Amino acid sequence: QVQLVESGGGLAQPGGFLRLSCAASGPIFSISTMSWYRQAAGKQRELVARITSAGSTNYADSVKGRFTISRDAAKNTVYLQMNSLKPEDTAVYYCNADLYERSRTWYVRNYWGRGTQVTVSS
Repeated sequence: QVQLVESGGGLAQPGGFLRLSCAASGPIFSISTMSWYRQAAGKQRELVARITSAGSTNYADSVKGRFTISRDAAKNTVYLQMNSLKPEDTAVYYCNADLYERSRTWYVRNYWGRGTQVTVSS
């Protein structure tokens, strides 16, 4: 079945950087959008960045100029380059995708990854 697997999370110092990856695997026909969400302790989940199959992007105001989302269509993989990290970036980061499976190419489905912890601290 289709699944999303995140990697690259961990501990970073303020001002440091991390690169998250999310690989989608399984019977995928095409991917419409891939996104990164995050949820900090005691807060609601929020959209961090999104990229469409056409390459258009959206970012939360809090990460504009610091984070960059990109994709490798051949690998069904999305990346999140996080620079100039701040303690407030600490959260569990989740990968999300809207995609079409090979068995039903007309029907979009949404999937979530399990999440990866990002901690920014001295």
